[in-house]
Amino acid sequence: MFIVGKIINTHGIKGEVKVKRITDFAERFAVGEVVYVIDQSNSFIPLTIDGFRTQKNNDLLHFAGYDSINDVEQLKGINLHIKEEQLTDLAEHEYYYHEIINCIVVTTTGDELGVIDHILSPGANDVWVVKEKNGKEILIPYIEDVVKEVDIKNKKVIIELMEGLIE
Repeated sequence: MFIVGKIINTHGIKGEVKVKRITDFAERFAVGEVVYVIDQSNSFIPLTIDGFRTQKNNDLLHFAGYDSINDVEQLKGINLHIKEEQLTDLAEHEYYYHEIINCIVVTTTGDELGVIDHILSPGANDVWVVKEKNGKEILIPYIEDVVKEVDIKNKKVIIELMEGLIE
């Protein structure tokens, strides 16, 4: 299961929820799509989307059978998940975060820098945060000049160190 959003609040009294999207694919929230929430017993509960619109920087969703604020109040703060088979095929040189996180980062000269801990999305390109063995972080921009090879199968990334990248 993969997280695609988080319910941050209810919206109005007719069962809509305000969702912070954690996916590049807005179509994950299209009418008819199914997302899942985890209940108190760690079971995945399917929710069918029967209403979608955007407001400011958030998505507003309505789920089939959840027609009042009382029905969705308990969903506040809960993540929305999808199953692996719902993942979209990506173009060449595009990767899901879960494929990149925990990859070992090695320079073109063979020096191991650390492991990708998490990913930032500040704008034009993602930035991979590499955690060194000593706990320090290195910020690696995901650009062609730096990232030379990504081997998802072996969880390894080869980069070309640019001047000033590591201090």
